[in-house]
Amino acid sequence: MAHGRFDNPVVAALHGIYDLFRKQDLVDRLSENDRLDGKSIVITGANSGLGYALTVEMARRGGRVIMACRRDLPEVLQKAKRESGSESIEMRYLDLGKVESLYEFTSNLKSEGKQIYVLVLNAAVALPKARKTEHGLEEMFLVNYLSNFMLANLMTAEKVMSLECAEAPRMLFISSDSHQGSSAVDYSEFGNYVDYGVSKGIGYYSYYKLVTNTMMVELSRRINKNGHKMGVNVICPGPVNTEIAKEAPPFLHKILKGIFWVFFKSPKVAALPVVYMATSKDYDGRSEEYQHMFNEKKMDPKCYESDAGVKLWEESLKLWRQLGFDVPKMDY
Repeated sequence: MAHGRFDNPVVAALHGIYDLFRKQDLVDRLSENDRLDGKSIVITGANSGLGYALTVEMARRGGRVIMACRRDLPEVLQKAKRESGSESIEMRYLDLGKVESLYEFTSNLKSEGKQIYVLVLNAAVALPKARKTEHGLEEMFLVNYLSNFMLANLMTAEKVMSLECAEAPRMLFISSDSHQGSSAVDYSEFGNYVDYGVSKGIGYYSYYKLVTNTMMVELSRRINKNGHKMGVNVICPGPVNTEIAKEAPPFLHKILKGIFWVFFKSPKVAALPVVYMATSKDYDGRSEEYQHMFNEKKMDPKCYESDAGVKLWEESLKLWRQLGFDVPKMDY
């Protein structure tokens, strides 16, 4: 049975506090010279929290940011423009819980001739109990894993992120160091609707991060096998004060909100190591890397197992086809 590192949200939160006291070896590597002038960036889940902070900071550094959000929030867009001092921000509809929106989003970018330099796969949910989507899949599985797999492949297969560009694009998966110690992929559950409550939900959150990290390594291997240099990397920004636990039961939500507010980093601060990985020349030509805040680190060893990566890829494609959507032709 699939399981994550933690089954208690308070214990998980307290462990995150411990991480804040670790030395940050790369913190001085990010400078104002790390720019994104004229480059297009897509950030999923950009209407709040870390995604919003990334929008402001990347636009401030000259990027043309597309906020990919499941709700149209004009007031949030205008706020981002004010805080960044940039008009080069737009908001587009993208709901990772609705597979058809992945196709619509990518198709629109392609028809407009957009070339995306940085894709930040940030959107995620943390649920207190299982919830079935219109596709029959459990929501956390679809949003936190399968839709990221599909969107990453749609963006590359449709050449919205092109390997032919002079400067190789970068794809960043926002993860969590809580993936360490999670179980290997359980294919008896994979894609099946599994009911769960709060404790199991906490475990599934970190488990799906391990699944995503494993997929990232396999995606990088396939894309870069012929000498290409797309940066396909993973980063854990550390404990961030966001509303990701907003759907927790009221009493638990109050406890977590208090811990988050007192101890966790603001999204603005947590965004900086992500910006470093997205902009710095230190990451030119590098892929399959993992950064935990401002430290380079190894992921759980299971993420690097080649047989596990191939199996996960094949099963993910099979599930994609079973949903009834066309799978794009991939040159990798």
